Amino acid sequence: METLYSLAFLTNLGWPEIVVILVVFILLFGAKKLPELARGVGKSIKEFKKATSTIEEDLRTAMDEEPEVKKPIETPQSTESKEQTTSQ
Repeated sequence: METLYSLAFLTNLGWPEIVVILVVFILLFGAKKLPELARGVGKSIKEFKKATSTIEEDLRTAMDEEPEVKKPIETPQSTESKEQTTSQ
């Protein structure tokens, strides 16, 4: 829950803040490293989406499958009850 509160400032980002963040990234990593970082982030997001869709598909197929119906176990009737039914 604390993580959600610490990331709450991201909802209030405007264009000036985004520009400042981009300038800081350029200063820290250099213009040559940014495309490599962006590719890495893109690949990570792609893998995450792929894993998520695989899990969702597995859940859907598991929910669509009908569970096997178990046959009720027949209990043997006692000889007294058989005699009563035949005598009637």
